[in-house]
Amino acid sequence: MKYDVHIVGGGLAGCEAAWQLARRGVKVRLSEMRGSGERSPAHQTDGLAELVCSNSFRSDDDERNAIGLLHHEMRACDSLIMAAASVAQVPAGSALAVDRDVFSAEVEGRLADLASLDVVRERIDRLPDDTLAIIATGPLTAEALAQSIGTATGANSLAFFDAIAPIVYHETIDMDTCWMASRWDKGETKDYINCPMDKEQYLAFHAGLVAGEKISFKQWEADTPYFQGCMPIEVMAERGIDTLRYGPMKPVGLDNPRSGRWPYAVVQLRQDNKLGTLWNMVGFQTKLKHGEQVRLFRTIPGLENAEFARLGGLHRNTFLNSPVLLDRQLRLKSASHIRFAGQITGCEGYVESAAVGLMTGLMAAAELMGKSWHAPPSTTAMGALLSHITGDAEAASYQPMNVNFGLFPPLHDVKKKQRKQAYTDRAKQELGVWLAAG
Repeated sequence: MKYDVHIVGGGLAGCEAAWQLARRGVKVRLSEMRGSGERSPAHQTDGLAELVCSNSFRSDDDERNAIGLLHHEMRACDSLIMAAASVAQVPAGSALAVDRDVFSAEVEGRLADLASLDVVRERIDRLPDDTLAIIATGPLTAEALAQSIGTATGANSLAFFDAIAPIVYHETIDMDTCWMASRWDKGETKDYINCPMDKEQYLAFHAGLVAGEKISFKQWEADTPYFQGCMPIEVMAERGIDTLRYGPMKPVGLDNPRSGRWPYAVVQLRQDNKLGTLWNMVGFQTKLKHGEQVRLFRTIPGLENAEFARLGGLHRNTFLNSPVLLDRQLRLKSASHIRFAGQITGCEGYVESAAVGLMTGLMAAAELMGKSWHAPPSTTAMGALLSHITGDAEAASYQPMNVNFGLFPPLHDVKKKQRKQAYTDRAKQELGVWLAAG
């Protein structure tokens, strides 16, 4: 078969892209390394769309939850992943969880029924030269292909420890306690939120970091180096009682307007998206377990009622600085015949990965048919996720992100208690208009 599109990677994103293309009659080659005698360190089977970590697609609530809304939107777009999840669903309350084996088998079975799709078990070591391609190899892209991607993008290395700092919803920060100032009071702009600590608060916080329960590195992470700038905050804390006060919690030059003095230590937050709804805790990448993070970080003055769009982490990852390298249709700016999909673009989570795969399939299909493709509105979950990946995120601090309402254009005129429902109502209405427009 002469192929129109070459998809590399048989995970959720690659399978979803293949489905969207092949069901429209586009001839697709889907290359998957597993089954050719090789397997990534994290995978256990050779099945397509294997769920490596959890078996949960998280909340299925499409009225008050961003991930549930994404489920709803993908179903409206005839998503393979959501259809297979429905067949493989197991009881999990309001969450959508699946039997992993049934799910993978359902995906494989539906793809096998598509006459214009060939699934080939082979390892791809370099980016295609001229064939229209979608690269969906995920966070554990094989070394040779990662090097090829690095050569094409100018990146020195794509395999590294991904230092993820927690992200807080701005509306949950107590600005009666915190104040705005520049980083360590350098410059005229006041771009950082400052949370002050006295000595007693700092010492208790330091002890909590050292004693807190941590997540261990997986075996395949153990030999991956991390840079000094990616050091977990609890590792810094273990190096001395004052290490943090001379590092990310340095209070120098930060006069608290309520006391007129420097605090003993300070936690700073930096704006993380253009909307100003999400704020990143500077220097707070961590291996603390999520429950420990929530408990400990809510002891920080001003964050007592903080809600987190993302908690911190540190793990081996492979992803692009997509806001810099990709255009608004997920094409590599330096090689427009290549699109990227899934977690390698910097989205986080099963469903988010599949959603990006779905959109790349629609983009490629439109391109082959000579049609213009218009992105879903940024008020929808798919549109907000795509906008974040392709330009709305701050490129200098770009990190993997789950879909959340902080990525949506804000609704300032709606009361907080009604806001989540208002986000989903608006999204559903505008998705309907987008789908009707073709």
